[in-house]
Amino acid sequence: MAEYPETERRLHVREFVLKEATIIASGVRIGCSVRNQHEQGAELRVAVDMDIPERFLLEVPADDMAYRALVRWRRNDRVGVALYSNAPKD
Repeated sequence: MAEYPETERRLHVREFVLKEATIIASGVRIGCSVRNQHEQGAELRVAVDMDIPERFLLEVPADDMAYRALVRWRRNDRVGVALYSNAPKD
């Protein structure tokens, strides 16, 4: 049986990165890393036992930026988020 490459369903090409970041919500700060990123989303790696809210601010020092983020999916230590606007960094 012939093997075919998996069909890419993503609308945006992901750039593989490794950036430290912080999830900020309700006064709580949670460390994470950004594993891939594009203009409208990112994949984060977070400790499996962390309770991540559906919406949060994602601070990425390497970008000198904070993004408003919405969780789209979760798998073990991976969290996919939509980045729907930039927020001023405090």
